[in-house]
Amino acid sequence: MTPLERVLAAAGRLKVFPLPSLVLFPGTAVPLHIFEPRYRAMVKDALEADGVFALAQVPPSAVPELVGDPPLHPIVSAGVVSLNEQLPDGRYNLMLTGVCRARVIAEHAKDKLYREVQAEMLPDDESIGGDAELSLRRAVLELAARLPQKAAENFVKVASRAKGGGLADVVAATLVNNVTRRVELLDELDPLKRLGEVLNEVTAVIARMKAPPNPSGYLN
Repeated sequence: MTPLERVLAAAGRLKVFPLPSLVLFPGTAVPLHIFEPRYRAMVKDALEADGVFALAQVPPSAVPELVGDPPLHPIVSAGVVSLNEQLPDGRYNLMLTGVCRARVIAEHAKDKLYREVQAEMLPDDESIGGDAELSLRRAVLELAARLPQKAAENFVKVASRAKGGGLADVVAATLVNNVTRRVELLDELDPLKRLGEVLNEVTAVIARMKAPPNPSGYLN
């Protein structure tokens, strides 16, 4: 099964890891260190099944409640474990790769240490992009011309692999550090609007940077 097929199949009972400090965008990956017993159990069960779970935000006011079960933000990031290492004491180091957004429909009655929800998976249509995607690609190249060569090469390489709204996701993952803003971009389900929002982010970064003394070959 492809990662998307695995995620779609898990929608009826999607494992959830509330982690308010981290926003995972589809098409990107984040390293996780799993040490709490309930989430060790979640990862163990996921690895024995489909390798799927979701990262979820919680309202800022509910962060102190993380020891319990605070409300979940309605849009979450469903992903698959792409790398994992179990340590001798039962902790895990792993890489979670985002596959698509998902909307929480309902939470299942808790019969495990961790939480599970019924979710609606929300994969992007990669064919939606058009002029908005082209504008963002041009802005990526303009920004790359202002970066050190190695950083520019990596940035352009990552961006070149993404299409449609996925381009906005990988660029946002690289450039947007503010968690609140990242959540706003994760919440934007319209690929064209998301492309426009991320274009504004890139344009703002470019405006704060000086033009390069020797323009990169990316713009030639």
